[in-house]
Amino acid sequence: MAERRRKFWGWGYEDQGPSHEQRQRMAERMAARFGLPELSFVAPPTEAELNLRAPRVKPPDSLASICSTSTYERATRSYGRGFRDIVRAFRRYYPNPFDFVAFPRDESDLIRVLEWCDSAKVAVSPYGGGSSVVGGVEPPAQGDYRGAVSIDLGKLDKVIEVDRVSRAAHIQAGVLGPALEDQLRPHGLTLRHFPQSFEFSSVGGWIATRSGGHFATLYTHIDDFVESLRVVTPTGVVESRRLPGSGAGPSPDRMFIGSEGALGIITEAWLRLQDRPKFRAGSSVAFPDFVTGAKAVRAISQAGLYPANCRLLDPGEAANAGANQGDAAVLVLAYESADHPLDPWIKRTLECCTDFGGKFNPEAAQTRTATEGIREGEGGAWRQAFLNAPYLMDAVVSMGMVSDTFETSITWDHFEEFHHQVMETARDSVTRICGKGNVMVRFTHAYPDGPAPYYTVLAPGRRGSELEQWDEIKAAVSDALIKHGGTITHHHAVGRYHRPWYDRQRPDGFARALKAAKHALDPNAILNPGVLIDP
Repeated sequence: MAERRRKFWGWGYEDQGPSHEQRQRMAERMAARFGLPELSFVAPPTEAELNLRAPRVKPPDSLASICSTSTYERATRSYGRGFRDIVRAFRRYYPNPFDFVAFPRDESDLIRVLEWCDSAKVAVSPYGGGSSVVGGVEPPAQGDYRGAVSIDLGKLDKVIEVDRVSRAAHIQAGVLGPALEDQLRPHGLTLRHFPQSFEFSSVGGWIATRSGGHFATLYTHIDDFVESLRVVTPTGVVESRRLPGSGAGPSPDRMFIGSEGALGIITEAWLRLQDRPKFRAGSSVAFPDFVTGAKAVRAISQAGLYPANCRLLDPGEAANAGANQGDAAVLVLAYESADHPLDPWIKRTLECCTDFGGKFNPEAAQTRTATEGIREGEGGAWRQAFLNAPYLMDAVVSMGMVSDTFETSITWDHFEEFHHQVMETARDSVTRICGKGNVMVRFTHAYPDGPAPYYTVLAPGRRGSELEQWDEIKAAVSDALIKHGGTITHHHAVGRYHRPWYDRQRPDGFARALKAAKHALDPNAILNPGVLIDP
């Protein structure tokens, strides 16, 4: 049986994605929404059309058996899976591919590859699942490197040890989300870290990019689960001590969490786990507008209730997800526990919503012991739309649309003005650059001191100019995020696309310290050049 292959040009496997009929219906809806003539599709690329540059370097004979120079392997890893990446793939535009891909079988293989790259002045980009939407996995475009290698950690995919007493596990960094949960399930444990990229992203990738996961409150980032790390660098292995907590100086783990492969390659981690949930309670609440709903979210987040899901959708997002007809904002709530029924928590949460005029079905909020409840009603519609979204991006690109997301965070005291300014900037730039379009927003996470708004842009593009239009909108909205006090990224990472705004956000003193750490761990600057800091 032929091995199932990932798309090199988009999200998922080659046999996945909307059918021809579904794509046609999408095109009809897009045309009707924006008053466009019939939309046509550009076919995805084939390997034969790529004509990649010949490799500039080749691996030594001692490493040849774990390396590949095939067109498919090189193309698959030369881009991530963001809008810009997929557009370039559909244009058959691969001017700077990796020269080869290495597949270390274990840490000793990885060390040998890294030593050779360091001595040969060859740039290295670690690769987990390739789900980056910020240019975090592609080869460097600048620098005096002889070549560039993608190191795919997919063979480091095991749960090494489970500590049931402490509820933790020792895990190799290359394991993807579904395979991790499959290995933890027999122990009755789960990491419960489910980013939207879960299906095709790895433990090491989550840690390297400080990914945001399933929990909308409390355990929001992978940071919350890391006990210790093992990292391979060009100057040696760095391994932190496994502890539940420590006050012994700056945390060595924190230096590598979010380092995006620029300081070292994460090979193993001890991660805190949880018992698999048995009890669930959830509800969806309608509000007259997004800002009113936001006030309810603030009340909930400051009440110490910590729902697993607390995602507020504006009317446009709600309609897009099929949660309603676009006539109200919708708050999707969910609690879960492995230990106890949840009626008091969901009851108090709904009381907070009532204080701000929220409307809901009281019968839907009872504790359940099965999973069906999370897949019903408005909440279920949002959940399905959330899971399907990555699979639709290929179709959006192929019909010439421009789409992107801007995720940030801001404190509650500045939220309303911040939200107004960002929405105004996004709408103005979309109208000016694309003529028309939609701007929608939802909360992905909520903290006692502020929310994480996630802005989505969808607009008709000009064939052949979609990237240039994307660049203009990206710059305008990113400028607004920084100008009005937000972060350039809450959970998508910095990569290469966010670098100009990250440089403005971070303190100068920290930038100097980061550069010094880079020089100490990677003196020849071969690790993911251009990400976080320049070589």
